[in-house]
Amino acid sequence: MAITDIPAFAHLTDADVESLAMELDAIRLDVEESLGERDARYIRRTIAAQRVLEVAGRLTVAGSSNRLAWWAGTAILGVAKIIENMEISHNVMHGQWNWMNDPEIHSSTWEWDMSGASKHWRSTHNFQHHKYTNIIGMDDDVGYAMLRVTRDQPWQPYNVGNLLFNAVLAVGFEWGIGFQPFELRKIFKAGPERDITREQTREFAVKAGRQVVKDYIAFPALTSLSPAATYKSAFSANVVANVIRNIWADAVIFCGHFPDGAEKFAKTDMVGETKGQWYLRQMLGSANFEAGPVLRFMSGNLCYQIEHHLYPDLPSNRLHEVSLRVRQICDKYDLPYTTGSFLTQYGKTWRTIAKLSLPDRYLRDTADDAPETRSERMFAGLEPGFGGTDPTTGRHRGLKTAIAAVRQWPSRSARRRRHRPGRGDQGIRL
Repeated sequence: MAITDIPAFAHLTDADVESLAMELDAIRLDVEESLGERDARYIRRTIAAQRVLEVAGRLTVAGSSNRLAWWAGTAILGVAKIIENMEISHNVMHGQWNWMNDPEIHSSTWEWDMSGASKHWRSTHNFQHHKYTNIIGMDDDVGYAMLRVTRDQPWQPYNVGNLLFNAVLAVGFEWGIGFQPFELRKIFKAGPERDITREQTREFAVKAGRQVVKDYIAFPALTSLSPAATYKSAFSANVVANVIRNIWADAVIFCGHFPDGAEKFAKTDMVGETKGQWYLRQMLGSANFEAGPVLRFMSGNLCYQIEHHLYPDLPSNRLHEVSLRVRQICDKYDLPYTTGSFLTQYGKTWRTIAKLSLPDRYLRDTADDAPETRSERMFAGLEPGFGGTDPTTGRHRGLKTAIAAVRQWPSRSARRRRHRPGRGDQGIRL
C-alpha cells in the first residue's frame, strides 16, 4: 500500500536524510540571497504582457466579422487566461513575490481570474496540499474526491466512471477547484463546522457570481456594442477561452502529481517527520515534465513540480536553475528524478485513471509494486543492507538502483502462474 517508512523506501539512513536536508537548504539560501531587480522586473513584465494579451484577444473578438478572426481572438484570450492562472496567480498566491513588498503583487491581496475564492485556494493548496503532499486521507488533491488514482483508495462501483469524471473535471477545472475547500453536506449537520461551511459557501457564491457576471454578461454586453460582433459570439468566446484554460491547467497539474513514480504516503509518515523527511516526501511525491522556454512559461514553470514542491515560495523564474542542482542531489543519493515528455507524463496519468476504474482483481501488479502505488514492502526480497555504498562502484546505492533490481524479477502474477501449471490467467490483467 502507501509508503509507511520514507527513509526505508528511499534506502537512506538518518544521517543521509539530514545531509540531504542541508544540501537542499543551501539551494534555498543561495536563491533567496540573489533575489533582486531582475526577478522583480520579470514578474512585472509578465503581468503587463498578460494584460496586453487579454485586451488584444477581446478586441479581436469584438472586431471579428468572420469565423477565422473569432477563433484567433478566442485563442489569444485563452492563452492570456492560461498565463494569468499558471505563471501569475498560482505563483503570486504562493508568496513567491512577497519579498518585493509590493501590495499589488502580494499573496494576501491577489485575486485571480477564476470562479473560486483565492483565500480558499490558499488554504487548501498552500497549507494543506503542500504540507501533507500525497498523504492518503490528508491531501484532498489525491483524486480531488472524484477520481481513484491509487490502490490505497478502495475500489467503489462509481469508480467505473473514472475516465468520464476526469474529462468532466478537466473541462470544468476552475469549478472543481472552487468547490474543493468545503463540503456542502456539512451545512445540514449540526456542529461548529456548519457555520464555517456556510461562510465559505457564501464567499464562494459571491466570488463565483462576480466571475460569471464578468465573463458571461458584462464583457459580452460590452463587446456586442461593436458592429462586427454579437453578444452570442462574445459569450461563446469567453466560454471557449475558459475551457482552454481549464483543460491546460488540469493537464499541467496532473502531470506533476499522478504519473508513474509520484508516490503516495500513509498518515504515519507525519509522526515525528523531520525537515529532511519532508523534503524527501516532496521529491518522491512529485513528477516533472521536460520543457523548453515556451512550455516552461505556459506551464507556470510547473514543469518543475519537484522543485516547486521543495520550494513552493521561491520565484518560478528561478526553478530552472534550481532543477539542475536538485538533479545532481538525486544522482548523489541514487534517488529517481521522475520526469519525461509532457505527452508521456500526461498519457501515464490517463492510463492510471483508466486502470483504476477497475477492481484490483483485474490488475496485474500488487498494491506494493504498481507503477502508481508502491511501498517499502516491494523491496522485501532484496538482501539486508542493500542500500549504502556499492562495493563495486563506490557510489551510494539507493532507491533508483533498488527499483531497477526489483524490475528485473519476474512479476508476482507471473510467479503465481509459474507455481500453478496448467491453469490459465484468471481473467484480463492490466
